[in-house]
Amino acid sequence: MSSLRSIALIFAFALSVSIPKTHAQAQHPAAPPCPRFEAGSIVQNPPSLYSQNGVLTVDLAYRSRTDADGRTLYCYTTLDGQESPTLHAHPGDTVILNVVNEVAAPASSPEMEMSMSTPSACGPSTRMNAASMNMHFHGTNLPPVCHQDEVISTIINTGEHFRYELHFPKDEPAGLYWYHPHIHGMAELTTQGGASGALIIEGIENLQPEVAGLRERVLMIRDQTVAGNPNPGGKIPSWDLTLNYVPIAYPRLTPSILHMLPGEKQLWRVANASADSLVNLQVVYDGVPQTLKIVALDGVPTGSQDGTRQGKIVETTQILIPTAGRAEFIVSPPGPKTQHAILRTLGVPTGPAGDNDTQRTLAKIELSHVADDADFIPADSQVPGRQRFEGLETAQVTQESKLYFCEVISNPKDPLSPTNFYITVDGAKPRIFSPENPPAIVTKQDSVEEWTVENRAQENHEFHIHQIHFLLEARNGVAVPADQQQFLG
Repeated sequence: MSSLRSIALIFAFALSVSIPKTHAQAQHPAAPPCPRFEAGSIVQNPPSLYSQNGVLTVDLAYRSRTDADGRTLYCYTTLDGQESPTLHAHPGDTVILNVVNEVAAPASSPEMEMSMSTPSACGPSTRMNAASMNMHFHGTNLPPVCHQDEVISTIINTGEHFRYELHFPKDEPAGLYWYHPHIHGMAELTTQGGASGALIIEGIENLQPEVAGLRERVLMIRDQTVAGNPNPGGKIPSWDLTLNYVPIAYPRLTPSILHMLPGEKQLWRVANASADSLVNLQVVYDGVPQTLKIVALDGVPTGSQDGTRQGKIVETTQILIPTAGRAEFIVSPPGPKTQHAILRTLGVPTGPAGDNDTQRTLAKIELSHVADDADFIPADSQVPGRQRFEGLETAQVTQESKLYFCEVISNPKDPLSPTNFYITVDGAKPRIFSPENPPAIVTKQDSVEEWTVENRAQENHEFHIHQIHFLLEARNGVAVPADQQQFLG
């Protein structure tokens, strides 16, 4: 299998009160932090917190514990113990997060330490360690400035408090985003530990009226290390998956349970909040893959930026979601005579050096006559205005660039030595990341750039840029069909 793959992309550069819902994971503050469900549990929506009068204020604690299998779990919880709340806001709203780091300070972690020069420091600390944290709001168009979506120089250490004040643009696309820690060198560890949650910008019903009135199901797919850390390979998946903290764990791979009311369509808002695992989702009834009606990808209603200001439904029977990607789609329930209804991920080939992202059943879908506390999408309430990326596909390109991924083993004589990962402008010398590095590409506001990104590694790589969506134009030099030219990020 060749690992040389390229994609062509186009970019446009432009730089309260919380209302909790009841939730089975809400815990007494004295209970162990970061609770998890048992295998085979019923999937429940995360708790929801809503903005009022344009503001949502939430107090969050960053916590951790060690589970029975020796894995370190991480989580963001409200001060009354609600884990990973879904934050709901509207375009133009302000979300204020008062965060405290309650993870115990390490006795010593010199291998994790990295200093930040004082002029560029944002958080209360300038030196990170194994307990450091911050927050990234993935996919949003928030500016990368201090106290918003700044992850390079924001370091919050044990016992420290920090205030995020997120001012969402008035043209922020309506859809699903998510938040998680993004301390350099630790994002994989803390994301696999479970410290993530959904963020929803409201208003999708105004662009796609078919979702109005539907019950919404927020589904967070996460990955974690396999208990006991058996040597991955063959039939052993590289990572276990969880669905809203219900484990689908090797070797039993017991699926979770998803309830739907008879005859009730639902809007599923799915985030692949994994650090390493790709998923290729199917809903299958009695062996037949069902048609899924995609209404948004990566937070942007599909087809909504062509000037008509109305979303376009994309029908498919499977949805490949890379790490950090999101897909929102309408699902019809199984009929009363359906014997076997499931949500599964197909196996994903990831290249000669890639992970084993094996096929797994994530959930059994069962009809229930008892409604849960999932939220409903409201009726459409306003005529959509100009969309954030409207007209990009016909805009004049001002600069073209070519970049490539590559991987280099630190010590070629030792195959177990760490691997260095690079993304490099073609013609430049690959450089290990440092927050003090100068920018590899300098651009200006209102410029439009076309990038070709090539993968020269022996495994799949996902691609995104913080704060910027891009329009997918081509794969391997072949223009993608019009209904696949979506905004991703």
